[in-house]
Amino acid sequence: MAVPSTSCCGQLGTITGLDVAFPNSTAYAATERAYWSLQEGSLTPSCIVKPTNSQDVIAIISKIVSNGDCQFAIKGQGHAPAAGFANIDNGVLVDMTGLSSISVNGDGSRISVGAGASWLEVYSFLDPMNKTVAGGRNGAVGVGGLTVGGGISYFSPQTGFTCDSVLNFEVVLASGLRINANSTSHLDLFRALKGGVNNFGVVTRFDFSTIPIGDILAGNVAHDISQRHNVFEALANIADAPTYDSHASIVTSLIFSSMTKAWTLRSTPIYTKPDPNPPVYQQLFAIPNITNTMQLTQLHVLANETATPQTNLLFYTTTHGISAELIDRVFDICNSSFYSFDVPGSVRWLISFEPLPTVIVAHGAGRNSLGTSAKDGNAMVLLFTAIWTDSAQSSRIHSKAAGVMADIDFAAREMGLLHKFRYANYAEASQRPIASYGAENVAFLRKVAHKYDPSSVFQKRVPGGFKLGYS
Repeated sequence: MAVPSTSCCGQLGTITGLDVAFPNSTAYAATERAYWSLQEGSLTPSCIVKPTNSQDVIAIISKIVSNGDCQFAIKGQGHAPAAGFANIDNGVLVDMTGLSSISVNGDGSRISVGAGASWLEVYSFLDPMNKTVAGGRNGAVGVGGLTVGGGISYFSPQTGFTCDSVLNFEVVLASGLRINANSTSHLDLFRALKGGVNNFGVVTRFDFSTIPIGDILAGNVAHDISQRHNVFEALANIADAPTYDSHASIVTSLIFSSMTKAWTLRSTPIYTKPDPNPPVYQQLFAIPNITNTMQLTQLHVLANETATPQTNLLFYTTTHGISAELIDRVFDICNSSFYSFDVPGSVRWLISFEPLPTVIVAHGAGRNSLGTSAKDGNAMVLLFTAIWTDSAQSSRIHSKAAGVMADIDFAAREMGLLHKFRYANYAEASQRPIASYGAENVAFLRKVAHKYDPSSVFQKRVPGGFKLGYS
């Protein structure tokens, strides 16, 4: 028989020095407001606990596990939009943002980061040392969630996925044991945590290798939608260059507003060296534009993006080969789908394309759990986002998004360009990113989960996220 979550909350209240926040309290409301999406922020946990060190996490997990079938969720900065991925109804929410300490070793080659920190905190700490980590592009994103989901960074062409820069994970297991997983200890868990999301334990600290950094070239370039084919050609040439420039990182987005029935075409070309006009972007920069805000800046300044109000939000993702023709087809699919789709309130649709060249995946192939390798060839990750105001329209918008994604995948498959990989940090709840890692990696992840969590606590009692599906 399941133990009511209120009983779990009562037990957690006996932990010395740990505050337990309940509905209608200031601390409870602050955590609920911190989620990016209304879907997450609208869930109501029975109580919220906020550990400040790994010993607190050990005590919390031990109490929860000992209390029958009490369910719980783990929250970092709360960026994932899907309901229940980092929050829970009628369960315990463990808010990790109290674990945000940052320190470096003597020469700055290694940084230790609490799992609840944001990437902006990391960049602000490291920039004065002319060091950085291949972390999230928006500074408000959390270190923990991005890393265990893989992580794509401005620096990924130099170092691989964010998880490939991890030197050590400090993890609290369901047994209450705290261990370190790295290249010499618990190597199987070390690999599994690189893309295996929240299936193994609670990561309390990440140790990353750092890389040198100075000023970088950053900004946005906006083009009239009539220039889209020229922009798509430039993007394809950057992404599929015979020798990819490892300092280049670009995202090109198509943005449609249901209010104005108008498209915006915006690119964010980043160059991680202080070069104001790198050759890799010359074709893009030569296209007549509406605005160009490119300038040399520091990473922590770039990553300090303006906070957005909590709103309805969804992600979908796919991966496909490089083709300007396919991106043109994606635009046509979206244009015909969105133009006549009217709902009360406003909807913004964003279709963002970002290169996944072989130089990124080669860094961690076989050493992470993502199942990507250079033999897959250069690819493009597509992030499909919807942002809307009227919650009553959510089911219609989800249905429309699912249909458009199916049409995009069909077009890519028809052209022989559909790839299997689905990036977990961009995936919608109905998608199966872990399955896209391939049968061998799925079997490996299940074996590791069973070894370190034989009672399946993180499969059965942490319902959010992408589960491994073993009993």
